[in-house]
Amino acid sequence: MNTSWRSASLVAAAAAVLALTTACGQESVPAAGSQNVGATAAAGGFGSVGTGADTGAGNGYGADGQQGAAKAAGELAVSANAELGKVVTDSAGMTLYRFDADTAQPPKSTCDADCATAWPPVPADDATAGAGIDKALLGEVTRADGSKQLTIAGWPAYRYAKDTKAGETSGQGVNGKWFALAPDGKKASLVNLPGLSVKKTELGDVVVDKNGMTVYRFSKDQAWPKSVSACTGSCLEKWPAVAPVAVGDTKGVLKKGMMPFTRPDGVKQMTINCWPLYTFSGDEVPGDVNGQGVGGTWFAVSPDGKAIGAPQ
Repeated sequence: MNTSWRSASLVAAAAAVLALTTACGQESVPAAGSQNVGATAAAGGFGSVGTGADTGAGNGYGADGQQGAAKAAGELAVSANAELGKVVTDSAGMTLYRFDADTAQPPKSTCDADCATAWPPVPADDATAGAGIDKALLGEVTRADGSKQLTIAGWPAYRYAKDTKAGETSGQGVNGKWFALAPDGKKASLVNLPGLSVKKTELGDVVVDKNGMTVYRFSKDQAWPKSVSACTGSCLEKWPAVAPVAVGDTKGVLKKGMMPFTRPDGVKQMTINCWPLYTFSGDEVPGDVNGQGVGGTWFAVSPDGKAIGAPQ
């Protein structure tokens, strides 16, 4: 009789665990090829003061925050970057960028004032096409101040004040809106980076999204008996939810509890070990971990799904 009671208890316990696991994953994992939206940009989008509020994150203006005289582009070239593939550089080897808030058809620059200090527009005067650049893609747009700015395939071109040496690409992915220019005018992007993978940072190995941006957990969230996010409203502006990623589109990350759930606001969010995942608007470039420890509740995620540095 005791044996029967123990068996029944074990069966009940197993059923409870199964129920918890099922509750955590309310929906099926998307098919391979699903896109991870990743970080969305904070207001402004140019790395302005306040983007990394309460974190000490930089303002994106460069070392002294001053914009010098516009430098001529000279002969444009194509540079091979190990992470981004082919990117356009000026005659001095400095990387050129494009801004998602601009338009190419028709060409229009929306980066002025403080934005233009952080991202100096490239003058159209004197710009010529070097090897690997189709001169038919070069053009110009008249800015609000009357100056002429270089365009590539219609996209206004900029430099980044924090790039101080030839070949640097520290502006790549800033606030999810700035990207190095590929020779065809498209965004240069990280080569073959999975939807979720692992990157070495000052914290050690952390989980990153398809843009290479650090992924975080919020200690006020709930993982069991089902995934629940406590980050709503303005919180999501600082901590964008990571969109669903196919399990097959991950590398080096714990597969346990890796599934999406639908938030009350209708947004679909990815989980690892059933914990909702986020990126941080205060992280400007891949490898930044400015969100670590914010408020004592936000922590980068380790490859095994744990919150790095969280109180035990």
